[in-house]
Amino acid sequence: MRSAYLVLDMINDLAHEAGAFGKSPVAQQVQSRQVVARTVELIAKARLAKVPVGFVRIGFSPDYKEAPPYSPIFSPAREKGFFNATNWGGQFHDLLQPQEGDFQIIKHRVSPFHATSLHLVLRQLGVSKVYLSGVSTNGVVASAVKDAHDHDYLPHVFEDACAAANMENHDAAMLISSRYAEVLSSRSFEF
Repeated sequence: MRSAYLVLDMINDLAHEAGAFGKSPVAQQVQSRQVVARTVELIAKARLAKVPVGFVRIGFSPDYKEAPPYSPIFSPAREKGFFNATNWGGQFHDLLQPQEGDFQIIKHRVSPFHATSLHLVLRQLGVSKVYLSGVSTNGVVASAVKDAHDHDYLPHVFEDACAAANMENHDAAMLISSRYAEVLSSRSFEF
């Protein structure tokens, strides 16, 4: 069974201490839970095992034409310049850079499967099992778990390589995700 590892929304705006949300509860959880360091380790393990690594990020063009006008989470992006795919804040975290052989997906909604080429890319790679991590646990990660399941993939999520605004949201998302996916720890995991 061929696998892929998906790094979800680990962009500077959300996960870097100097990003737009660098002082937010989510970014503080990213730091305190060592999500970036764990993601770096998982990427290295995946590449060593020749498991495809996909970098998925929320991103809008400078005119924000793809941003939904009534979304409580994306509407402020247009006003404040968050998640601009062409600037530093909209790029992957400085320590999490795609390399040759990795694939990248830019999404315009919470789910990495919604109106993107992710499903097509995974099918072309012959993938049937997906491993997931990122921010936020109760946003993109939970959405990816359910959509991966509904696209007939076998999802697995690395609990300790995800973060939400607080542990209550994180734990609730993990509990719900455990219905659709296997919840794992990155610490002793090998692809």
